[in-house]
Amino acid sequence: MVAIDEAVDNAKDAATDFLNAEGRHPGHVLLGALLTVGFAFAATTLARRAIRPQPLHEADGGKPVTERPRGALSLILPAVFSATTLSALRVWNAPPAPARSRAIGLWTAAQALNAVWIALRPASRGLQIAAAMSTAGMAAAFAHEARKIDLKAGQWAAPMGSGVRIANTVQEKVDEQPTLH
Repeated sequence: MVAIDEAVDNAKDAATDFLNAEGRHPGHVLLGALLTVGFAFAATTLARRAIRPQPLHEADGGKPVTERPRGALSLILPAVFSATTLSALRVWNAPPAPARSRAIGLWTAAQALNAVWIALRPASRGLQIAAAMSTAGMAAAFAHEARKIDLKAGQWAAPMGSGVRIANTVQEKVDEQPTLH
């Protein structure tokens, strides 16, 4: 029985460290998880509902052929939302401070902005550049504020060169695959 109790205690300690929840009431941690995951889920859901496949032409049998989403963002978006959501949860669990409120506000604004850009699906080069720059700017602002509060939260939120390299590799592999039209 001692081994099970020790394993449970170790798991609790690891979860507390992972969530930056030392000294926090479990209700506060749960509320933060519900808010951050719920907001990210709602933003993603609203954006997906706004995106409808665009028929390119009629296929045999009268069924429309649609263009698949392009770009690495469509492949890594769930992971990005997950990493920033975990980062925001660590910030949420930090002690109350104006910097924490700023960071949570920036995270909320970044998620909303991402949802807007996903829903708009910018087609022109100028709008795509605006989407990329504003998204990167909001992510950097959140990562900067999050790092002031909790180093690990800032590291999770900050894009790294290796992440860009992986996204580019994935995009190259996707571009090599034939499409079904």
